[in-house]
Amino acid sequence: MEVQKTWCVAKPSSDQATLLANINYACSQVDCRVLQKGCPCFTPDNLMNHASIAMNLYYQAKGRNRWNCDFRCSGLIVITDPSYANCIYE
Repeated sequence: MEVQKTWCVAKPSSDQATLLANINYACSQVDCRVLQKGCPCFTPDNLMNHASIAMNLYYQAKGRNRWNCDFRCSGLIVITDPSYANCIYE
């Protein structure tokens, strides 16, 4: 039986400072080049979007354990694929 695929996104209630800290932390651990200007996940260019992508990259790379999406209680594990347009969430 296939295990349910999950993704990690930023909680909508997270403040800007938390989102920025999450981006900085996740991107110090995993490759966040997909967020660079001109890349598929750059737009929309806001902290919520960028944090969700960075947090998910970290979550997937570290083994998809629930603690890999904690980010001081600002992460949310979802079962609906958050990919959009050409921005594919791994």
